[in-house]
Amino acid sequence: MQQGLTQALAELKKNHLKVTKQRRALLTYLLANQDHYHDVTLVDDYMRQQFPGMSHNTIYRNIKEFEEAGMVEQQVQGDHARVKYQCDFSHLHHHHFICQHCGKVTELKECPMDIFEAQLPGYQINGHRIELYGLCPDCQKLVAQ
Repeated sequence: MQQGLTQALAELKKNHLKVTKQRRALLTYLLANQDHYHDVTLVDDYMRQQFPGMSHNTIYRNIKEFEEAGMVEQQVQGDHARVKYQCDFSHLHHHHFICQHCGKVTELKECPMDIFEAQLPGYQINGHRIELYGLCPDCQKLVAQ
């Protein structure tokens, strides 16, 4: 995990974001839990336990800055936001399989956009996000028992 933190701190500096003890703690938390999305309110609760004087706005602003820097991925459904640490800085464009039982996130390396573009001649696609849902192998074994 130390290597991951070193890389995360380097990404902060690369994006002209100051390394503070709060940002270091937030990155450490996200790195320790990087294979799942986490409700932003739970991240906020954790940070406010660590730093009681820290405001909600500061926590949410840091998450937003991390997202803009490509350090975290955010998933928003209605007014419910979840966040996780970036899977792989060498593949910023990627998609996920998310286990509906345990919540584990697995990165997909390939992008199927060619298939969709072929079905939309003349259309301009400005972005996309693909998430597949189902059961991971471990949870399939649990459900089968």
